[in-house]
Amino acid sequence: MSVLTTTIGAYPKPDYLDLPDWWQDSREGEYYTFNYVDDYEAAVARLGAELEPLCVRATKDVIDDQVGAGIDIVTDGEMRRENYIHYHCRRLDGMDFANRADMEFRPGYHGRVPAITGAIRAQAPFLPSDWKAAQDMTDRPVKITLPGPVTIGNACVDEHYGDDRDARKQRGADLAEALNAEIKALAAAGCRYVQVDEPGFARSPDDALDFGFENLDRCWHGVPDSVTRTVHMCCGYPNKLDAENYPKADNDIYGRLADLVEDSLIQHYSLEDAHRHIDLAVLERFKTTTVILGCFDISKSRIETMDEMEERLKGALEHIDAERLIAAPDCGLGLLPRDIAVAKMTNLSAAAARV
Repeated sequence: MSVLTTTIGAYPKPDYLDLPDWWQDSREGEYYTFNYVDDYEAAVARLGAELEPLCVRATKDVIDDQVGAGIDIVTDGEMRRENYIHYHCRRLDGMDFANRADMEFRPGYHGRVPAITGAIRAQAPFLPSDWKAAQDMTDRPVKITLPGPVTIGNACVDEHYGDDRDARKQRGADLAEALNAEIKALAAAGCRYVQVDEPGFARSPDDALDFGFENLDRCWHGVPDSVTRTVHMCCGYPNKLDAENYPKADNDIYGRLADLVEDSLIQHYSLEDAHRHIDLAVLERFKTTTVILGCFDISKSRIETMDEMEERLKGALEHIDAERLIAAPDCGLGLLPRDIAVAKMTNLSAAAARV
């Protein structure tokens, strides 16, 4: 029995879409500076009415790449986004992009990020239109991604809630309510796969254990059964393609959080395994949750072979049923050249079909 395949979210922007994002900063060595905000806003203003047609064209191209490579559950590639976090933040009351400040959001990495200057509240839904534009291009289901409460909180300067435990919990609750409104709007539009990205859990495990899952479940409150509730949690990106020894969170976090994942509203749980193998025995902790297993490294230009990925998937199947295993990349593909991304996805799909 073959297993399904999916991608995680981000995809390299085609050359004709001159819209800056953090992956471009990464390729230039400006790792996680978040200083692309000015360039992004200038590009949006410069492109004007041309922006949406270019984003639609780019979305069609990246969906065609995924379908051609055999991916079962595709994403829109996040073509309209400057990154997976701040695109959403622009649509939240309480976020101030004109008032940016420096912060260290990971050890050794500083950047200029927007400030939270008021209570977080949802504005009018915006992702349903992104999803509809993408879903009209394919008969395969299109998954839409949103950043999670802890991850957003860790990527913005908080000038409103504060930084103590109760403040972080309340900030997360307000963010979860706002995300919940967007997810319900996606569900009403017909979207079947919604993914909340929470790599912040790996870097702030105490918050994840204390109140993170409570707020994550708030994101899914009242969401109909027609939506598959997916959460992605990786351990960190490199500063550039083929970088060595870049900071990553401990991947033992998957074992620490496994029981909480299983007891939560999460249905599909995406974790990385290719860059650093986990102990696959942890998959036995998931009795009902479907695991999306990272099978190729998004930080390396080397193309993993079909045999390598097949062997790892077979190892996973010693610990989890095939119907609850989905093959995927470790994370988003934005760092990869497009031809390498396609080659890796093609081998992934072939490997998944053989197990």
